[in-house]
Amino acid sequence: MTPTTGSKTAADIAALLRARNPLLLVVTREEARFERFAMEIAQGANLELRCWDCATGISNINGEPKNGGTSALEPSAALAAIRDSRERQLWILRDMSAWLRDPTVTRGLRSLARMLPMAPRDQARAIILLSPTNDIPPELSGHAIVIEFPLPDRAEIAGLLDAAIAALPDDLKATACPNGARDLAIDSAVGLSQEEATACFSKSLVVERKINPASVASEKKRIITRAGLESVEPIAGGLDAIGGLDNLKAWLIERAGAFTQAARTYGLPTPRGVLLVGQPGCGKSLTAKAVAAAWGVPLLRGDLGALKSKYVGESEGKLRNFFKVVEALGRCVLWFDEIDKVFSGADDNTAADGGVQSDQLGAMLSFMQDRTCEAFIVATANAVNKLPAALLRKGRFDRIFFVDLPTELERIAILKTAMRQHKREAVGIDHAAIAAACNNFTGSEIAALVPDALFISYNDGKRELATADLLTVARGTMPLSRTAAASIEASRQWGKANALPASSEIAATSANVCRLDI
Repeated sequence: MTPTTGSKTAADIAALLRARNPLLLVVTREEARFERFAMEIAQGANLELRCWDCATGISNINGEPKNGGTSALEPSAALAAIRDSRERQLWILRDMSAWLRDPTVTRGLRSLARMLPMAPRDQARAIILLSPTNDIPPELSGHAIVIEFPLPDRAEIAGLLDAAIAALPDDLKATACPNGARDLAIDSAVGLSQEEATACFSKSLVVERKINPASVASEKKRIITRAGLESVEPIAGGLDAIGGLDNLKAWLIERAGAFTQAARTYGLPTPRGVLLVGQPGCGKSLTAKAVAAAWGVPLLRGDLGALKSKYVGESEGKLRNFFKVVEALGRCVLWFDEIDKVFSGADDNTAADGGVQSDQLGAMLSFMQDRTCEAFIVATANAVNKLPAALLRKGRFDRIFFVDLPTELERIAILKTAMRQHKREAVGIDHAAIAAACNNFTGSEIAALVPDALFISYNDGKRELATADLLTVARGTMPLSRTAAASIEASRQWGKANALPASSEIAATSANVCRLDI
């Protein structure tokens, strides 16, 4: 049986304990799940397991009082019990992280970290601190080894689902998981903690008397929002829903098969992501929605702004937990919209946010560089000059594309797409005349012509849409290219020098740079 990510991490912890490392900090929100692994670790190392928390004091793993029980509610009492013990023991301190800023507690832990490795083998003891964050005081940074305990992987989630079904009455087991529902339900629950996944499965069984992947996915959307992730519906039609941007679409189509087992066997690297820069309304955000639909993977939008905190270090911790969830989710499209607004001051050492942006940028760069999951990042930016240089260097993204105002052919393609979306593809209109009237319009401005023109035709006797209606709306539109001409020209100059054009026509003419977004 292939080891799960949890069992692999547990094996690493066991090796550290055998090497007589006295102090570990395990970062996890799942106390119960980790402690089940800790029982196996302790049994394998012939260590007696002891637990401490501020409500029950010292106990064994089953909650039975030991070493004074509730008389040892204070952290100092727990540390004294560890110091005075003469047994081979593994101590799990559940709530100690709340006292790590207390100098008497840190001093006690430092003293134990120095003393325990010298204890005789028959008195070997080790300490595991459980904490939801990896925030550790500098006094302990040279003594404690920090271990990030992963969320359940697909194999563990499958075991939870099987256990939930096995607990059902016999008359419900046969119909609890219809054909094809098992794999879909497992995929829907990946990225959740053990308790969250079990709760999702249980709710589906209670409400619908069977495992419904759609119900599980719906519950998951609500749960992952707490981590700063939002599940977004991909746009119907995939890349065909985008007018123009042929260079960008060709590049994305070329990499669609890189996530398969055949591609891994061949040696293809896993695509990492793409940065789309350009003016608002030219197709950048739409591309994120379209590529998820084209590749048949979930689309998750990361709200980095919601992860910010007024406390230094807390924002970074939230972001690391955010990326921990992403790692567990597996293959997906991870969409960061308008990241220029999030990281605009990250390079400014005089920023008034206490270093929050710099901390978030550091966590973001670490994830982009070191991640092993199959999350494909699509990041969009309007004001690329505000992005920190470290985010733009080679290797962060596979490609940087510049998306310019649409060319004439792209304007026609966008108009046809908008007509199709409003069920007017069969209506005969002069596409070329309308495209000419929309010169220097953004893609969203062109797409908005159709619904606005429909109001005109509806109020004029509910007749069918006509070319004149669209031209009327176009003439009444004040395009962004007129109100923000200077910024558009500046971004074009940057795109020519630093990015690939998203549209082939621009690449061929070397005139503007990039294509549209709808």
